[in-house]
Amino acid sequence: MPLSDIEIAQQAKMQRIVQLAQKLGIPEDTLEPYGHYKAKVSLEYMDSLEGRKDGKLILVTAISPTPAGEGKTTTTVGLGDALNRIGKKAVICLREPSLGPVFGMKGGAAGGGYAQVVPMEDINLHFTGDFNAIALANNLLSAVLDNHIHHGNELGIDVRRIAWKRVMDMNDRALREIVASLGGPGNGYPRQDGFDIVVASEVMAIFCLATSVKDLKNRLGNIVVAYTRDQKPVRAKDLKVHGAMTVLLKEALKPNLVQTLENNPAFIHGGPFANIAHGCNSVIATKTALKLADYVVTEAGFGADLGAEKFVDIKCRKSGLRPDAVVIVATIRALKYHGGVDVKEVNKENLAALEKGVANLERHVNNVRNHYGLPCVVSINHFTFDTDAEIELLKKKMAPHNVPVLLATHWAEGGKGAAEVAKTVVDLIDKGGSGFKFVYEDELPLWDKIKAIATKIYGAGDVTADAKVRGQIKRLQEEGYGRYPVCVAKTQYSFSTDPALRGAPSGHIVNVREVRLAAGAEFVVMVCGDIMTMPGLPKVPSAEKIDVTEDGKVVGLF
Repeated sequence: MPLSDIEIAQQAKMQRIVQLAQKLGIPEDTLEPYGHYKAKVSLEYMDSLEGRKDGKLILVTAISPTPAGEGKTTTTVGLGDALNRIGKKAVICLREPSLGPVFGMKGGAAGGGYAQVVPMEDINLHFTGDFNAIALANNLLSAVLDNHIHHGNELGIDVRRIAWKRVMDMNDRALREIVASLGGPGNGYPRQDGFDIVVASEVMAIFCLATSVKDLKNRLGNIVVAYTRDQKPVRAKDLKVHGAMTVLLKEALKPNLVQTLENNPAFIHGGPFANIAHGCNSVIATKTALKLADYVVTEAGFGADLGAEKFVDIKCRKSGLRPDAVVIVATIRALKYHGGVDVKEVNKENLAALEKGVANLERHVNNVRNHYGLPCVVSINHFTFDTDAEIELLKKKMAPHNVPVLLATHWAEGGKGAAEVAKTVVDLIDKGGSGFKFVYEDELPLWDKIKAIATKIYGAGDVTADAKVRGQIKRLQEEGYGRYPVCVAKTQYSFSTDPALRGAPSGHIVNVREVRLAAGAEFVVMVCGDIMTMPGLPKVPSAEKIDVTEDGKVVGLF
């Protein structure tokens, strides 16, 4: 019986973090170790790298995900190991896993098989405490806001127009909508409230876009938490709490250094959801890695219509980062699912469904090449039940697109199994030809930005919203926020807002049901369809399988 991911990880022969850092030339006195195998790198050291030339940036994205999973993080790890294996100096940059999905549906998010980052248990469970710091900073702002109202409300906050929610890093549908401050005058003014998951919070978004402690503090201060009766914004700096929030986050802002199973360096830092927030690891970690390596492999969450679009239109726009090449991850079983096969039947050969489902991959390739202007490679995460006929059909269908389609076996073989992908990506970068571009320009009005994303990237026919939402968008435009990029919150499972609509639907309508200003992160969130910013647990959560033995060994973490 093959080993599980956690069993493979527990057998890893890890290097001490000080030794690992030496591969990148990071001095020991700039590390802040958390035990023997993970450490934070000081911000002062990162500042000292400013004059160095940047390496090449490789973005890993994917087709529209399915319940079966496509292995995007696994591919990112495998590709990083493969680049090192073929003689390149490479570092990977990933997001930190959220405890919500770990105990909900995923059970772990540190790669899989022989393409993992370790220590896997630590990375999935608390890690270096970054998410706890983000939750505390967020909830400090909530507490100070309610306290200010309780003690006289000097700023004249309208308790009906509070726009700030508390957060926790767990899926809990019961906390989506609550009533707070019950129990009498001593407990404040009763009002409707709710919780978001940490990874959907604006503090998380700010954390991953900030470039320094100063930038972090400024962004936190600009968070709009509420409005007065005459609808003037009240910001965190008006409550004089942004300094204390920065104090809670200043240690977390230092990127975390760990390693792959093949003892190659990995930065894992920050973790905004891509179906709700912008879905990319921290700018600080990515920029640091680019100064230390010749190649940096990073991922954007979910499909190229969500994570990659936000990577391009939000992270790259704000940071100046530019990818040199893109790897689009797909599986044959996922393409069959997009062709209409039930998830329980995707392991069986079905050429008709595969041929139909390839449309999903084709649209993602088209988006990456023609709307983001980036050269790309398709990496097929290979499974043993993929048949020769299916592989041949897929390559035949993709041949007219003139894009390399490569099988990768990194799950079973580690870096060796992704060596061909690594060589092809390096060749692609060496040829040049990147014509990077945004989906829309800064000057475009907010409504036109969401329409550009929907029609160009999602294949939608139009965008709709009720009068109230249209009014909110118009007001944000008039108040000067029209220059901000748009962050779409929608289902990851489809190009549309209907998760059941598979393949590559066209002409559908994207309805914007809610608008949220993220003034500190400097983007406007457009909530589309039925997406929730506080997920719920599935009927059988992964938490039921996770346990610890009497000798302290964690089991069930996939």
